[in-house]
Formats: sequence, structure tokens, C-alpha cells
Amino acid sequence: MTSFSSEAQTMSLMAFIAVITVTLLLCVMTAPDRDDLGEYYTGYRSLSPVQSGLAIAGDYISAGTVLGTIGIIALVGYDGITLALSTVLSLVLMMFLLAEPLRNAGRFTIGDVFTRRLPGPAVRITTAAVTLTALLPLVIFQLAGAGDLLSVVLGFHADGFKTGAIVFLGLLMIAYAAIGGMKGTAFIQIVKTVVLFGASLAIAALILERFDFSLPSLLDAAKRGSGAGDAYLASGLQFGGNELDMISTQLTVVLGAAVLPQITMRMFTARSAAAVRRSMSWAVSTVVVTCLLIAVIGFGAAAIVGHKGLVAGDPQGKTAFLMVSQAVMGTDQTTIETLLFATVATAIFLTLLASVAGITLACANTLAHDLITHGLRRKARLKDATEMAIARTAAAGVGLVAIAIAAGARHLNLQALLTLSFCIGASAVAPALIYSLFWRRYTRTGLLCTLIVGSASAFILMTGSNLVTGSPQAIFPDQDFNWFPFTTSGILSAPLGFLAGWLGTVLYERDPAGERMRYEAVEETILAGTQATR
Repeated sequence: MTSFSSEAQTMSLMAFIAVITVTLLLCVMTAPDRDDLGEYYTGYRSLSPVQSGLAIAGDYISAGTVLGTIGIIALVGYDGITLALSTVLSLVLMMFLLAEPLRNAGRFTIGDVFTRRLPGPAVRITTAAVTLTALLPLVIFQLAGAGDLLSVVLGFHADGFKTGAIVFLGLLMIAYAAIGGMKGTAFIQIVKTVVLFGASLAIAALILERFDFSLPSLLDAAKRGSGAGDAYLASGLQFGGNELDMISTQLTVVLGAAVLPQITMRMFTARSAAAVRRSMSWAVSTVVVTCLLIAVIGFGAAAIVGHKGLVAGDPQGKTAFLMVSQAVMGTDQTTIETLLFATVATAIFLTLLASVAGITLACANTLAHDLITHGLRRKARLKDATEMAIARTAAAGVGLVAIAIAAGARHLNLQALLTLSFCIGASAVAPALIYSLFWRRYTRTGLLCTLIVGSASAFILMTGSNLVTGSPQAIFPDQDFNWFPFTTSGILSAPLGFLAGWLGTVLYERDPAGERMRYEAVEETILAGTQATR
């Protein structure tokens, strides 16, 4: 089941080469002028709401979301569906609560949002540190799995090929982020979203056709193929009946998924408050439909491939999309079916490329704009050309670090890194954004406490989770110093982040009237849609 026909592999390789060529051309054609900082960071807000919405959806639907969620649904059923629903709910909350105020308050990075009312180099430096802590693990996780996925598709299983694939994809992501900037990576995300949506729709339709478009028949077959019986369509299979662990995971995803900096930076590209609302409508609609298709594909993988076949391909089910695509078309594939399989492989390849490129750009932007330009340099302001050169250099630096770590750690199960990113988003970024945008009393001390305590608590608690030691899916499965009883830290670290921000504000509030006045000075801008210019 994990070996694909030579025709499919050849066509997939040709498709990969074509995709690389086209996306690099897109980046070069849309690249900003050498000293045009606004175009590099925001694309001069030139994207239409449809384009911006598809780009947001592309950033949101990462390789971990597509491959991981399909695998979880295929292996544990109901719990995978709740994870997909939590993912959708996170973006819906972003749309209704944060998207418009973010666009109004921000300029280039999330640090601009915080310093809109709470200026200071400490805020910039801490924001940059939290951004890197949240996003670098996400890049490493996706790069580390890229070698195995490409080896499965192309049939090259040597360790050298897998390491070479990681290095090659890493260099591509550096090129996309450094050359294309916000607009270039946006167009790559748009292409990725369209291809992924088309491939998912085609495979989901083929799966439903096999079961006469009867969802109950598909679910019955998935239940039988899962080997878990009735437990497959009941809650608790993934977490061994630990309901608090399930609640912690859902809370972490709902609060953390949509506020990570590579998502929030897309809000700053909207032309107006009305445009960001339309963009988010397109993004939410695209993500909702894609998650529905992912659910069908996951159930189809359980029904057609079966639990044993899925685990043989990958214990976490990351190859489920590829395996069910092959299985639903059969071994004697027509040219059209081979082309469809190549499209699925290309969609996965594009998802990997686009996801890591967007995250790398967010890391580079915060390093250049928050840390160096406004955090470390307190007097002389950098020229736009200098700042953009720093951003491009930072993209290369972040990419090279990620490549080195991913290549060295590719033999390990790095699921904990993906989870850590969501935990930091839920525990530090979400509380800081909500307080900064809506609480008049919020102070600089409260903001720093939120960011530091939220990030530190998420990191410390994750070291004691079963994703680090004490379970087969851990980074170190042969060790056992598991002292935290949950898979994610959100159930404890998210409340700690909110509490730290409140305590930091209440206990160290030196000038409450002044803080309220500072917020009132920008309140109309944040809530009513006046464009930020600082």
C-alpha cells in the first residue's frame, strides 16, 4: 500500500518540478523593489478580499493540519472530528473577535499591535522572542516530516535522499520568504489552497461514490475498518477516556490556532476594515469546506485502507491521504487516475512549501522589524532599504537554523513541537491580543507578564507531557519523566497567561488614569476602523 506505481511517481516528480518553477517565477514577478518596505511587509494591501481570504486559508491549513487531521480521523474517528471542528471554531473566533481590530491597530507585525498603545523596546523584544518560540518549532516539525513524505511518494527511501529533501525544501522556503515577501508568499498560498481544495474534493467524491454517496454506509465501513468497533464513533479513543485531556486539547486549538503570527500578519494586508471582513469570510468558508472534505477522506482511509494498513504506512497516519488516494483508484490506474494521484501528491508538496514559507516570513519580519529596528535600536531609525535587507537576511538565518535542526532530528517523533506552538498561541499570544485590544486598564507590565508567563508555562508543562516521554508517540519514547497528565498544556497555561496579565496590571498599575487615556487615544482607531499609520 505504501509503494506507488512508477507512472505515478514519474508524473508526481514532473509535477513537483513544474510547481517549483511556477512558484519561484511568481515570487520573482511579485517581488518588491529593493527599498520598498511597505510592499515587502504588506504587498501595499493590493490583494483583493478573495485573494487575501485564500491566502489566509492557505496559511491556516498547514501540512500538520491536512496530514495530521486526516490521520487522526482515520485512526481514532470521533476525536479527530472534534479536532477538526476546534480548528474551524478558532478561525471563526478570529473573524468575529480579532480580525478587524488587528488590521486597524497593526502595521507590519504583531509587535506593532502591542506597541500601538503600550510602546517600549521591552515589548518589541519580548514579542520577537515569543514569536520565534511559537513559530520555529512549527517550521522544524513540518520540515522534518517532509523527507519521509517525499520518499513515500517518489520511492526513494535512502536516508541521504530524506535529508537532501529537507535541505532542498528549506532552501526553497528561504527563497520564497526572502524574494517574494508578503505578496509573493500570498500567491503561493493561493495556488496551494486551490490545488489542495481540488485534490481533496476529487478524492472525497471518489470515496463517497464507492459507498453510493451514503454517509451512514461510509461511517459503518470506517467503524469496521478501524478495529475499534463502536468506540471509533464515540469520544475518548484518542485520549484513553481522559475527558480533561480532550478538553485541554480542544481549548488549546481553539485559542491558539488562529492567533499564531503567520496568521495575524495576513490581517495587515487588507485594504480596509470592510475588506478584512470579506477576506475572513472567504477564509472561513474555504477552511470549513476543506475540513469537511478532510473528514470524508479520513473516514474513507479507515474504511478502505483499514487500521493495520494505515499504521504500517505511518503510526500517526500521516500517509493516510496518499494511501486512500491510491486505494480508491485501484492498482490498474488510467492516465486520468494517475494524473489525479499526482495532483494529490502535488497538493501535499505545495502545502509543505507554502506553510514553511509563510512561517519563515513571519519569523524574519519580527526579527527585522520588532527586534532590530525598534527593539535594539532606540535612537537612530534604520532606512527602509536597510530594514528590508535585514528581513531577507533574517529569513535566511531562520531557515538555515530550521534546516539544521530538522535534518538532525528527522528520526524523532516531533509532534510535541507542533503542540507547543499551539500552546504558546493559546497561553501567551491570545491573552495578550485580547487584553491589548479590549481592556482599557491593561499596562505594559501586564503585557510583559502575559507574554512571559504564558510562554514559559506552556514550555515547562509540555516538557512533562506524554508527547516528550512516556509513550510510543513521544520524542523520547524510551525515557519516562512524564509528570504532566495531559497531552497539551492549554487547560493550565492559558488561564495562567490571562491571570498573569491581570495580576501584572492590577498589582503594578502606577498610573491608571494615564493608561486609560492612552487606550482612549487609540480606541477609535482600533475599534472603528481608522487606519494605523505609526
